[in-house]
Order: sequence, then C-alpha cells, then structure tokens
Amino acid sequence: MNVPIPPNEFGRLAALREYYILDTAAEQAFEDITALAAFVCDVPIAIISLVDEARQWFKSRIGINEQQTPRDIAFCAYAIMRPEPLIVHDACADARFENSKLVTEEPRIRFYAGFPLISHTGFGLGALCAVDRKPRHISPPQQAAMQGLSRQVMALLELRRLSARMANTLETMKSVHGHILVCFCCQRVRDHQGNWLPPEAFLRKELEASVSPGICPDCFEKDNLSVA
Repeated sequence: MNVPIPPNEFGRLAALREYYILDTAAEQAFEDITALAAFVCDVPIAIISLVDEARQWFKSRIGINEQQTPRDIAFCAYAIMRPEPLIVHDACADARFENSKLVTEEPRIRFYAGFPLISHTGFGLGALCAVDRKPRHISPPQQAAMQGLSRQVMALLELRRLSARMANTLETMKSVHGHILVCFCCQRVRDHQGNWLPPEAFLRKELEASVSPGICPDCFEKDNLSVA
C-alpha cells in the first residue's frame, strides 16, 4: 500500500515537532477523549494518531496494543491529506486499503473514520479515529461529535505547544540577562551567533517580542513635541 505524501510535508513535520508530543507518556486528558470517541461511535477501537516521517504513533488508543505502526500501511496517512473526515465503510471494498496488513491481519480493520487534527497553521498532524472490525456507517450526529472531540485534541496540543514556547522564551531571557553586548557607537546588539543586530531585530529574534515605535515622556518634553 503506497500512501500519499502531502506536498507540504517538510513544513508539516516541522509543525508536528513544535508540539513536543511524540513518544510522550499516556495522559488522562487524551485517554478521556479516545474513550468518548469509542462510546460515541459504538466501536471497539479508538485512536489518537500522529503521523510522523515513517510511522503513525498513537498518543492514546483503546482496543489495540500497538503503540505505533509503519506509515506506509496507515489509514491516517490518507486522513491528513484533506481537512474533511476520511470515512471508509468497508476497507475490503476499498482499493486503497484492501491489501493493507491492518486489514488482512490484526486488527483486521473493516470500518475506519478519521477526523483530521489540523494545526493552527493548517497542517494535518494526524487524526482522531474510530475503528471497527466489521463494515458500518456512522450518523451525522456521531460525525459532529467526533469533529468536536478532534477540536478538543487540538486544543490540548495547542496548550502543549504554547507552554513549550513560553518555556523556551524564559530560558532565552535567562541566557541573555546580564550578557548583552551593545555597540556604544551604533547601538547594535550582538546575539549568540556573533551577529550585530538593531535592538528591535535582537528583541524579535531572541525574545520573540513585537516592537512598536513610541516616545517616552522625557523625550516628549525635551523636544517640545505637541499633539496636533
């Protein structure tokens, strides 16, 4: 089974790395979502899958023992190709999946519903999946509920990404505190790579801070500035 590769694969993998989620331990918040997904769809298997470079890795799963499978047999490799859910009513009747080891061998998938996990920048990271060993359909209300649960997965992932970004920013602030070299002639600031940057560029690069022009009260009085 040759799975498709997104045209933005390099950026997609870079985005996935920003969440620091791969190979992390089980977490109750994600376990609760897979349990709800299995209940909502009335299926024996539910998975939160993230598609890495050569594998799909399961942050949470119910009904299977494997922690990951090769990407080249993954249903989720197809699910990340589009923002809409991928629903396969009978994998044995679908040319894309009928010869997959996940279909011909355990867990012998017949039904698959994958709801993409879309990053804040629009990349497909993986899917929240409902899986059964027999052909079936899911109703529009079930699909709506799964869409909501997939958004909750992304909300948890976004909290992780922002927390990691904040931690990195704090570490950067600690590293530059007391070690800033400023040119007394042009006021440029030297970064850790030895580049001399304008102060606003240094702040943007090192602290990811936005810079806006303004004037302090002392300069306002000194230059006799007035507001029209």
